[in-house]
Amino acid sequence: MKKKVIVLVLDSVGIGALPDANLYDDVGADTLGHVINAVHPSLPNMMAMGLGNIEGATFPGAVSMPTGAYGKAAEVSPGKDTTTGHWEIAGAQLTQPFPTFPNGFPKDFLEEFSKETGRGYIGNKPASGTAIIEELGEQHLATGDLIVYTSADSVFQIAANERIVPVEELYRDCEIARKLLKGPLEVGRVIARPFEGERAGEFKRTSRRRDFSAMPPVTMCDLIANSGKTVYAIGKIEDIFAHKGITVSNHAAGNPACLEAALAAQAEDYEGLLFVNLVDTDMIYGHRRDVEGYARALEEVDRNLPTFMEAMGPEDLLILTADHGCDPTYKGTDHTREYIPILVWGKGIKENVNLGIRPTFADISATILDALDVENTIHGTSFYPLIRKA
Repeated sequence: MKKKVIVLVLDSVGIGALPDANLYDDVGADTLGHVINAVHPSLPNMMAMGLGNIEGATFPGAVSMPTGAYGKAAEVSPGKDTTTGHWEIAGAQLTQPFPTFPNGFPKDFLEEFSKETGRGYIGNKPASGTAIIEELGEQHLATGDLIVYTSADSVFQIAANERIVPVEELYRDCEIARKLLKGPLEVGRVIARPFEGERAGEFKRTSRRRDFSAMPPVTMCDLIANSGKTVYAIGKIEDIFAHKGITVSNHAAGNPACLEAALAAQAEDYEGLLFVNLVDTDMIYGHRRDVEGYARALEEVDRNLPTFMEAMGPEDLLILTADHGCDPTYKGTDHTREYIPILVWGKGIKENVNLGIRPTFADISATILDALDVENTIHGTSFYPLIRKA
């Protein structure tokens, strides 16, 4: 029977500050602990798998006999952003962080960007995406200038009203920025942020966001695809990996659509990896400090887990993890430097296996490659021998 590994990345669902969190001003961050203890969401399936049994968990829910394997992983790569986290999950460890621009981008780059796009620009500062369109949206409507901004992450973001700048033009502008942002300016992602509305108070971002990532090094996606197996990407996974190593994709937007697309993809006939990003915990709730919404999004994922489980074959694996933290109870609106949880379930794996604290996110990719019988020529140590039934 064709074997699938299903990876659900719960975007930003960290499980406590890493030992080096002081370098990122994130001491005390604990996304899962703070959300669960504040709102007490119902997460029976994750708890049954062993979420509350993970070493250092600060929330109740430990069970006497978890149905899966459980643990957490530390990040080797410097940073706390989406690209760095996903790349390390996929086996690529960075030695240098992507550059950030707390004082905005250099004038000479912006002048070249403006020349090539044919539009002016406004903004050029770190900002919340929803706040900056409220601040500058009416000026953008009046002038046609692109709203450019960044954050604590390595991103160059372009916001534009869809009536003023058609989405395809906005994507073209992002491709121009991606081409120009090289060398010391090579940010992890250029992000298109289309919005709608005619005046402040009515502006709303649309679902046609798109990310233009830096080109990743070799990852598990390449190794799996090169072996002749499928790498099926759901949500923004294809963008995070610049489409490299992706054989099939569905750019669904938002957790409900991504969960629906993932369940449909699971039913298709192939062997390989089903790689899913569930973005709402980060984009909609974490950055906006919406603790209640964050908890509801976790509950939504939890409710869908039995459907994935029931459809799994005898050797399939289901892995739940994250890419960084974004503690909505913590100071600021930025990502937080945290451990990520690892929960693994399958009909062919042992119950109640404590994976402990893995030294790198790349142990996840090593395990996936091991399960799919693909040689691992990159980073990480597989825990597949620990969990597979004899």
